[in-house]
Amino acid sequence: MDKLLSFLCKLQDHRLHYTLEHNRGEAIMVLIAVPGQRWEVEFFADGHVEIERFVSTKDGVVTDARLLDTLLREFGEPVSSETKTEDNR
Repeated sequence: MDKLLSFLCKLQDHRLHYTLEHNRGEAIMVLIAVPGQRWEVEFFADGHVEIERFVSTKDGVVTDARLLDTLLREFGEPVSSETKTEDNR
């Protein structure tokens, strides 16, 4: 817990915005987005830390909005029309 709290203080000292997530029972994830990068830092109950850094390429900007449909199709899980609610439409 000390490592996590120390890291959060460092992020605040550097004026970097972050969000916290709890996706695994044994870890807290800190998500940080900076221009051209996204960091996922997980602090585990046993004290170890895992860091993933995703870096955009200089040509990473895509202006073709059709890519959104492709991404949804490849990575999404469609909800059947029977279970859709007004909020999901």
